[in-house]
Amino acid sequence: MRINAADANHKTEAKSLAHRTSSRWKSVIRYTDYYVLLIPGLIFLLLFKYTPMYGVIIAFQDFNIFDGIRGSKWVGLEQFQKLMHSDEFGQVFINTLLISVYKIVLLFPIPIIIALILNEVRVMVFKRTIQTIIYLPHFLSWVIISGLFITILSPSGGLINNIIQSFGGEPISFFMDNNYFRSVIVFTAGWKEVGWNAIVFIAAIAGIDQEQYEAASIDGAGRIRKMLYISLPGILPTIVLMFILRLGSVLEAGTEQILTMYNPAVYEAGDVIGTFVYRLGLGKMDYSFSTAVGLFNSVVGFILVISGNFLSKKLLNRGIW
Repeated sequence: MRINAADANHKTEAKSLAHRTSSRWKSVIRYTDYYVLLIPGLIFLLLFKYTPMYGVIIAFQDFNIFDGIRGSKWVGLEQFQKLMHSDEFGQVFINTLLISVYKIVLLFPIPIIIALILNEVRVMVFKRTIQTIIYLPHFLSWVIISGLFITILSPSGGLINNIIQSFGGEPISFFMDNNYFRSVIVFTAGWKEVGWNAIVFIAAIAGIDQEQYEAASIDGAGRIRKMLYISLPGILPTIVLMFILRLGSVLEAGTEQILTMYNPAVYEAGDVIGTFVYRLGLGKMDYSFSTAVGLFNSVVGFILVISGNFLSKKLLNRGIW
């Protein structure tokens, strides 16, 4: 009897598996056009995201550009040991964390506030004008923005230093002084990206059921209360999502931005992991060490995303997955 029961269960499971497989194939056939549309994106990911991962092998070699990956000597974790004992990398790591933390603490809330305020503007012409003005800097390259702020902050004839001197102060070399360089980086990043980042939150607010606002108005709630008790909770999932994604790029810190603005005088405060890799990889042609640094960056970013999602689910019952 037990054998027959086991055979029956086995047959039932086999039939269930065959049914699920059949249903999946029917679904694929039914939506063939959608799967075809996926092919270009999958090819792009394969060629430009996954295939280059083969180059990670360089981090475990004493890579020689003439011998190639296959001919270079394997050194195991030697590059990572060198990384951990590098005084220069220690300063670079601290710079990266500080700049990223400043950007998160000072800049992350601003797009949320902008979105909440713009949602309360009723004059559409004014609202659209403000949106356009704050979005525009996003479309300028960092090269243009760098040149613009170098001119504005120039110690000889720059607008800001002219104002400082008019009040009896001494001109400041913002791009040559370690005490000011990080502040310049954070401010310029905010000037360029805050308006663009607000788009995500504005779209999230637009998806909130308008009947909630109408009900709140009937109950006598003002704009501030609607903002705090309807708009803000309504976009909380989006805020959590964007924050977790931002955590994943903590060690990126705006490499492209800093490359266009920094110089040897401010390496102490402005050299981050991305620029460090650039200088070593292309400047000194130390490909193995720079690859090890880049791999370390990626692994830490991955851990931060996983940890951020875990904490979000524990504390807020919300997460990316």
